Amino acid sequence: MLKGLWALAWLETKIFAREPMGLVGTLGLPVVIFILLGRAFGAGGRSVPGAAQAPFNVAILAALLIAVSAVLSLVAIMAIYREGGILKRLRATPLAPLTILSAHVVVKLGFTLASLALLMAAGRQFFPGAMTPHWLGFSAALLLSVLSILSLGFVVASVVPTARFAQPVGAAVLYPMVVLSGLFFPIEALPRTLEVVAWGLPTTHAVALMQGIWDGGGWAAHWDHVAGLATIFAVCAAVASKTFRWE
Repeated sequence: MLKGLWALAWLETKIFAREPMGLVGTLGLPVVIFILLGRAFGAGGRSVPGAAQAPFNVAILAALLIAVSAVLSLVAIMAIYREGGILKRLRATPLAPLTILSAHVVVKLGFTLASLALLMAAGRQFFPGAMTPHWLGFSAALLLSVLSILSLGFVVASVVPTARFAQPVGAAVLYPMVVLSGLFFPIEALPRTLEVVAWGLPTTHAVALMQGIWDGGGWAAHWDHVAGLATIFAVCAAVASKTFRWE
């Protein structure tokens, strides 16, 4: 199974890399937004001479956009593969279904790390001294967040009827989640119903965990958000396993 997983993941990586627009959007767009907003407000919500103070953490917004880009790409690819009969043909191979789907997760996590590395390089280049030193913990928090949000992406990919609707439906689900994540305003400021909804979203726990790591807190201090991401992953994975369609 492991051999098949890495071989398929490498194949999917090469296929994805052949699409310049998708590659630029996944790797470059969050970094560009980070640089532009960092120049305007100050990277990471910290003060930069001559710039206004950011009302939110710019680096975490960029990290969240990396996660969203990965999930939107996953939803689109699953829809295209299903509509083109590729999933059906892969399902007929000796590869286990878990291997086939896990390969896409591995690819998305790999591109997440690559995009985060570009983000780190941009931060050191354009905002020296303003970036968090806790990159290892921050990277782990982002990977856990992407994994949790990807599980929701598989649920969305299960119900999207055609590739034509993949991006719009995915965007309609994910971008409101970013707004309700607590990055731009406190969750407590929301009406009670929306507050309950927000705490059930992976983006909310992702932002809280990444912000805590950014501020120097340990994982033990944010066990509730780790548990929230893990619970959402488990629930969405169980739902996706029941609803995912190969054709």
